[in-house]
Order: sequence, then C-alpha cells, then structure tokens
Amino acid sequence: METIATTVLAASGRSVLATVGFVLVGVVLVGGLIWAFRLGAKIRSREPAPPRPEEQPRMPASGPVRESHGAREPNEMPQSQDGERLSPHELRTTGSRPSDDQSRPRWNPESGGSFGSGGPGAR
Repeated sequence: METIATTVLAASGRSVLATVGFVLVGVVLVGGLIWAFRLGAKIRSREPAPPRPEEQPRMPASGPVRESHGAREPNEMPQSQDGERLSPHELRTTGSRPSDDQSRPRWNPESGGSFGSGGPGAR
C-alpha cells in the first residue's frame, strides 16, 4: 500500500510542477505580447500623421499625364579606323534614338512564337 501512495504523491507533485510551469510560460508569453503591443504603439505615435486632404497631390491643369508610345532603335557601336579596340573614353554615350519607322511590330503567324524559338508552337 505504501508503494501505491508514494506513486500517487509523486505523480501529483509532478503535475503541480507542470501546471505551475505552464502557467509561468503563459504569463511570460502574455507579458511579451503586451510589451510588443506597447512598443508598436509608441513607435507609431512618433510617425508623422497622414496627409490632410488639402495636402494631397493635385492633377495638373493640363489634365492627366498619358503614356507615350514610340519605336526606338539602338545606337551602333563605333568602330576604330586602325582595327584597335576603343577605350571607354572614345565611345559615345549609350542609349537609343527614335526610329524612322514608328509602326508597331505585329505577330507573324509563321514565326516560332515567344522568345524567337523558331519552334512549331502549339496549335
């Protein structure tokens, strides 16, 4: 009988310690959440207020700005006269210029599809 009573006492002691441990872990977690919330509120209070309606951007008097579409072609790489390679200071600025042909390229049914693959594509 004494062995059963000792076993019951030991088991109840462990469950009390486990319960106290779970409660302490819960209190620490809730305290951490409260601290994080207060820290976030303090940081947010230091941020500037959202702009008032009169501070919002306005549309220009000329109306909305639209996209511009146009075809461009690259500048050609300059070649040296004596066949030597050019130094960076001898090169022109890179970029592009407006193309003479401003028509938009259209899809060609005989082409291979995307990325210039030349394949038959799915039909």
